[in-house]
Amino acid sequence: MSSEPATSQPNGTCASAAAAPHTPTASYPAAAAADGAEQQATPEVNNIPSKTDAATSKDNANDDGSTTAPPPLTTTIAALHDQIQRFLAESHPADSLLAAVQKQTRVTLDVFAAALDSFPLENLSLSYNGGKDCLVMLVLFLASLHNLPTTTTTTTSRQPHQPHQEQQQQTQTTQAQSQQQSQQQSQNQTDAPPQPPTTTTTTTTTTTTTTGSNNKSLTSIPAIYALPPDPFPEVEEFVAWSARHYHLDIVKYTTDPPRATIRSVFADYLAQHPAVRAIFVGTRRTDPHGARLTHQDYTDSGWPQFLRYHPVIEWHYTEIWAFIRHLGLHYCSLYDQGYTSLGGTADTRPNPKLLRPGTEADAGADQSRYRPAYELTEDLEERLGRN
Repeated sequence: MSSEPATSQPNGTCASAAAAPHTPTASYPAAAAADGAEQQATPEVNNIPSKTDAATSKDNANDDGSTTAPPPLTTTIAALHDQIQRFLAESHPADSLLAAVQKQTRVTLDVFAAALDSFPLENLSLSYNGGKDCLVMLVLFLASLHNLPTTTTTTTSRQPHQPHQEQQQQTQTTQAQSQQQSQQQSQNQTDAPPQPPTTTTTTTTTTTTTTGSNNKSLTSIPAIYALPPDPFPEVEEFVAWSARHYHLDIVKYTTDPPRATIRSVFADYLAQHPAVRAIFVGTRRTDPHGARLTHQDYTDSGWPQFLRYHPVIEWHYTEIWAFIRHLGLHYCSLYDQGYTSLGGTADTRPNPKLLRPGTEADAGADQSRYRPAYELTEDLEERLGRN
C-alpha cells in the first residue's frame, strides 16, 4: 500500500494549488502530544475516534489489549534505534534475503539523514496510511531521530575567588608593618578616592550535543492520512493504533473525487501547516507512477509545492515483509487474510495468487481461504487484488 499521491507524476516544476474547501474529517492524536498541537477536526461518522475520544477507544489499545499509555516518544525512538542497530549487526550470507534487507535499511537511513541535514524537524511530515511500506518507512524514520543533534548553550558567571578565612587573618605584627608601609607610600602619592574591589565575571559558553531520544521536547510526529471514501475498518483501526504507539499526530482526510482529491487534501494540509516543506512518502518502484521516481522529487505542476522523499522506493516486496517479520512489527490484520495491497473496499480484494489450493475464489475472503500476504514473492503480483 503506497501513500504516494495517486495522480502524481515524477519530477517537474511545481506550482501551488489552492486549498481545498473541505476540512479534515478527524485527527488521530499522538499519545503524549501537547494540547497546542491538536488540529481542529470534525468527528468521523464511522466510529473512528477523533482527538476527543481516542484515549478510551479500543483502537488505541496496546498489543495485549490494555489501554495504558505507551512509553514517551523519546523512549520509543531509542528502542527502535537499538533494535535496528542490532539487526544491522547480525551476520547473514551475502546472497540472503536478510542481507539484502540490511543493505536497503542502510540506504533508507541515509535518506533520512540527508533530509534531517537539509531541514529542521518542524519542516518535515509523513504521509501515513497504515500500509506495510509506510510502516517500514515510519519505523526507520523514528530510529533515525535517535542521532538527531540538538544543541544547548549554557552561560556560567564566575565570581572572583574569595580567599579562605584563615588566609584573611594576619598576625598583628604583619598588619602593623603593612600599615606603616602604606602610610609612607601615601605621603608620596596624590590623594585619590578609594577604589572598590575588582570583580571579574567570566562567561563560559558550553555547547552540548544530545541525541533525538534525549530531546524531551519531542512529543509527536506530524503526519497526514488521506484515505479512500470506503476504507476498511481494519485499516482504520491500525492507523489509530499506530498514532498512539508511534506518537503520530495524524490529520485525517477522506477523499471523495471530484470534491476532494489527493491533490486537494495535500493542498489543504499544507495550507494548515505552512511550516511543512517536505513529506516522506512510502512509494515503491512498482507502485503506480513509481517507475521514474528517485529518493527525492519535487511535486509536479498543478500540485501544492513540497519536496517528496521516497525512502523505500527501491525496496522489493519480499524485503518489506522480511523486515517487518524479522523485527516482529505489528501490522494491519488484512495482510493475514490474503490482501497484498490495500485500497478501499470497492477496489480491493485478496490476492488471487494467494488462494489456497482447492478453494473457490468467490467463497469468501477470510484468512482460512487465502495465504498471508508475506507468502507472495513477486513484485509484479502485488497489486493483482486491486481493480
